[in-house]
Formats: sequence, structure tokens, C-alpha cells
Amino acid sequence: MRFVFSKLFYVLLALGFVPLSLAWTWPSLRWYVACYDATLLLVAFVDARVSRTLPAGVEIGRELAGRFHIGAETEVRVSVANHTPRPLSLRVKDEHPPELRLSSPREASLQVEPQTTAALVYALTPPRRGRYEFGRVAVRYLSRMRLVWCAAHAGEAEWVKVYPNLRRAREAELKALGARSLVAAHRRSAWRGEGRDFESLREYVPGDELRHVSWSATARRGKLTTRQYQIERDQTILVALDAGRLMTARIEDESKFDSAIHAALALMSAAARGGDNAGLAVFGRRVGAYIPPARGHEQMEAVLEALHGVEPEMIEPSYTRAFEYIAANCKRRALVVVLTDLVDEEGSRELLTSLKLLRPRHLPLIATIGDRDLNAAVRDTPETVRDLFTQSVAEEIMFQREAALRMVERLGGLALDVTAATLAPALLESYIRVKERGLL
Repeated sequence: MRFVFSKLFYVLLALGFVPLSLAWTWPSLRWYVACYDATLLLVAFVDARVSRTLPAGVEIGRELAGRFHIGAETEVRVSVANHTPRPLSLRVKDEHPPELRLSSPREASLQVEPQTTAALVYALTPPRRGRYEFGRVAVRYLSRMRLVWCAAHAGEAEWVKVYPNLRRAREAELKALGARSLVAAHRRSAWRGEGRDFESLREYVPGDELRHVSWSATARRGKLTTRQYQIERDQTILVALDAGRLMTARIEDESKFDSAIHAALALMSAAARGGDNAGLAVFGRRVGAYIPPARGHEQMEAVLEALHGVEPEMIEPSYTRAFEYIAANCKRRALVVVLTDLVDEEGSRELLTSLKLLRPRHLPLIATIGDRDLNAAVRDTPETVRDLFTQSVAEEIMFQREAALRMVERLGGLALDVTAATLAPALLESYIRVKERGLL
């Protein structure tokens, strides 16, 4: 049983010492004061004993305003419901996960009147994905005679998941594509060329290709009529996330892997709004997670669930195993977007050798996430011998990356070499170009 004495106890104790000022005249008052203090202590202990548990009818629970997302502030509400006929004074302190940043005080003193509810509301901001544990709610409440504060715990410990920030991904989509973002999804725009879905017929105008002339419609109407096409819908996008060693590198406040996750979510969001099916594969030495291509709210929920607890490992990724898995499980032609990083010749060689597993059925898009430090090292004039060697190594790495990506293009794929900040816009622009040119 844990408790501390209340302010009322100390006031009563102090009052008991007042008669001692007359003890020089009446020494017997000392015994009365001693008896008073002993009785007060005994009553306080009995009060603490009787009040060792929260009164029946008091309910304390924790409610979350929503799911936790990286970098997004989420409210936590600790509510106290008093269903007893007596007012309740208490202090509430929530045991939040220490890994989550606290934005406001997590403890408060509450005065809860009978048949009412009061609450402590505070905010948490998660810096990383994963699973985190809330402890129980620590409570201190005044005893029945208000002589002591009793300590107790309420509620149960619970685990919460921190997901990637989908709002951030959608903002990146809107910022990168602007008016083209959802217009490509819901507006049925006309694009001439092969590989498009037929939309409608219209009157021929000079400049239209003769192969698009509908001769049967021309015969019926008595004038030249052209078939009009729209961007194809219901295509397939598969994002393959590298969870290997190089993706653990941190740029500013997050790893390359987290930057790749949010870029992948932005691409999948744009694909879903464009009427396409989008899927996900996460691979290291083996494929750790695979979400078959589909679309809809449930698909994004499945992707978020798969990504919340995935972390890159200090191992080299196996492109061969990853591409074999994709080729075996994704039968329909797809744009396979591989988000990875390359710094050495061996990794580039395995990637290039493995591309034959995807071609010609799929269209691979290899996006490497570069370091701005490398660009800065090459751009600046070296001032010392150390700077000269650093620039030499940076130039060699960039040369190898450039050579590998050009080879990807020669093998029939697409290639991007971007920084973490420009990854999402570059992916979205590439996706729109693929749609417009009918490359799938």
C-alpha cells in the first residue's frame, strides 16, 4: 500500500502543536498533544487502508484520437468517469512510450463531480515506424477522509503501431503532379496512339493519323470519322523496396528506406486514383513481404500494415531472388519499380544480370537513391589532399551508378538516379510518362 499525506493532514498536525506553547504552564498538555498526534496518524493509516483501491463506480480509460503515423501529432485522451455520489479529487499520469515525442504535459490534477466525466488530453509525435507500448495509467486520489493521497494504477498496458505517413505521401503526389494528379484518374483524357483504350468517335481533322480512321463509321456518317483513345486504365504497378544495407543510410532525420516507403506510397496512391492496380514487395536476402497488385481502400490498408514494422538490415540484397519471386507471382505485365541504391560494381552487376528475369514480360524502372553529399563533394573544389581523395571516390561511385543505369536502359528498362528529396516527384512523373506513352 502506497500513499502520501495530504495537505489536510499536515494542517491538522500543525494544529496539534499549538497547545505546546502552553506546555510551560501546564506540562500535562504534552501528553494530550502526543495522544492527538498518535490518533491522527492512526486515523490516517486506517483511512489509507480503507481507501487502498479506487472507489467502485470510478472508470479510467485511455482513448487514442486515431492511428499513429510518422511525424504526425496524435492526441491521447485519458478519461475519468465518476459514477459515485461523492466528488473525486485525483492526479492522473499516463505512462506513454518514451520513444514517442511528448508535445504537451501527460499528467494533470482533476476534480470530478458526481456523475460527470473529466479528461487529461495530451499529444504524442512518433519519430519512427514500429510497435510501441503504453503502460498503465498512474493515479493518485484523495482517501475517503481526505487525509492521504493513495496511489494506484488503472487500465491495461497496450501496444500501438506507428505507420508510414500516408498524408505526407498524398501531399507529395499533389505537389508533384498538381492538376495532373487526379485528372489522370477520373478525367478520360484523349491520347492518340497504340496501346490506348478506345473512348469515342469524332470528326476527322487534318493531322489525324489515317490508321485511326474508322472506315465503318465513316461509311455510316458519310464523312471521315476518327477513333479517339484515352489513357489505359486497370494496368499494374508493383513497387519493390530494397531493405538491404545501403538503405539504412540516414539523410537528415530519416533513413533512405523511410524515404523510399513514402515515395512508394505516393506512387501507389496515384496509381489507385488512376484506376491502376498497385502492389508491393519488400526484399533483402529474401522477399520479406508481398502484397499482390490490387486497388481500393483495403489494398492501401494492407500495404500500411505490411510496412509498419519492416526495417532494413545490414545485409546485401538479393536481386535475383526478388525478381524470381516477382516473375513467379505477378503474371500480368507490370511496371516494376525497384527502389534501391548502388555504390559498387558487384551490386550493379547482380542487378543487371537479374533484369532478364523481368524482361520482356515486365517493364522495370530502377530508381537509385543518391547522397547529396556525393554531389557536393564533386561540385566543390578540393582544398586538401583528403578532399581530393574524397572527391575521387565520389566521382568513381557516381560513374559506376551512371554506367549501371545506362545499361538498364539498354536492356529495355527505365532508370532514375535521384536524391531522397526528389524521389517521389521523379517516380510520379515517370509513372505519368509511362501511362501517356502506352509503354505497358
